[in-house]
Amino acid sequence: MGEFGLIEHLTKDFPIRNPQSRKGIGDDAAVLSFGEKEVLVTTDLLLEGIHFDLRYVPLKHLGYKAAIVNFSDIYAMNGNPKQITVSLGLSSRFTVEHIEELYSGIRLACEIYGVDLVGGDTSASATGMVISITCIGEADKEEVVYRSGAKETDLICVSGDLGAAYMGLQLLERENTVAAQSGKNFVPSFEGKEYILERQLKPEARKDIVAILKEKGVKPTAMMDISDGLSSELLHICKASGVGCRVYEDRIPIDYQTASMAEEFNMNLVTAAMNGGEDYELLFTVPLSDRDKIETINGVRMIGYITKPDLGAALVTNDGNELPIKAQGWNAFSGGNQDC
Repeated sequence: MGEFGLIEHLTKDFPIRNPQSRKGIGDDAAVLSFGEKEVLVTTDLLLEGIHFDLRYVPLKHLGYKAAIVNFSDIYAMNGNPKQITVSLGLSSRFTVEHIEELYSGIRLACEIYGVDLVGGDTSASATGMVISITCIGEADKEEVVYRSGAKETDLICVSGDLGAAYMGLQLLERENTVAAQSGKNFVPSFEGKEYILERQLKPEARKDIVAILKEKGVKPTAMMDISDGLSSELLHICKASGVGCRVYEDRIPIDYQTASMAEEFNMNLVTAAMNGGEDYELLFTVPLSDRDKIETINGVRMIGYITKPDLGAALVTNDGNELPIKAQGWNAFSGGNQDC
């Protein structure tokens, strides 16, 4: 059934009862209407052994990333994060110093993005560390962007580059395996691979892109952040909007270190970029009339366009073939990347 299938199955019989609940389950954040502003609410759960491995993830980086992934969901709704609550489950192996290190990363993220820590909870855990963060944001009523607004002929755009976080994870896991086999004197080889490591361990939310789009007078018709992989997110937008899409292989932005690492691992580069996930870049659609404005934005690339729904979702390869896009990104119930 997969994560999203299970969510849909469990929540389909929960109707919206309150007029303040503008948008419930099914987008990057819930939307609540109170006065002149829309309140955006999102939450993420991170489990040790499923979402992170403390053998190679520093606690400060983990705290920073845990906060950022929530901020990213708010920006993906065209809003601004304002507050977070942090809840922790902790086993007895963690000391006060460990938790201070985790919170130093959360504090840094809050300082950089202007977000307040306003509450949370702690509990004992029998299985390691559990982190649950809820983020509250806001947006003007007319500025909120959903997944469901993409229209035929809209341009498909992405910020930054894709696949780097996934290749950084592959590198960390390889070096961790070699370290376990080699003993205490092993020194991991990370030289020349700093970018992909940072993309995995310390991602950033694209606050800058949201601000630039507003400056240019561009309001996306649909938007998501790329947490589970480009392929999965494209299919979410197509399903929510009732459309199809065409994405071009040669338009997908990929960094040199990502390409180099994929070659070293003998991996298909486009597969890594389409399905890797954890890039936390923005995927969005804009009307064709905004093309000239988008072309002036550094760090944003047009990778395809929205089609009629009966044409389906496809990747156009360099030789002109069309391959159906499949959801092969992160599956929370498999602990990895697979069809979901």
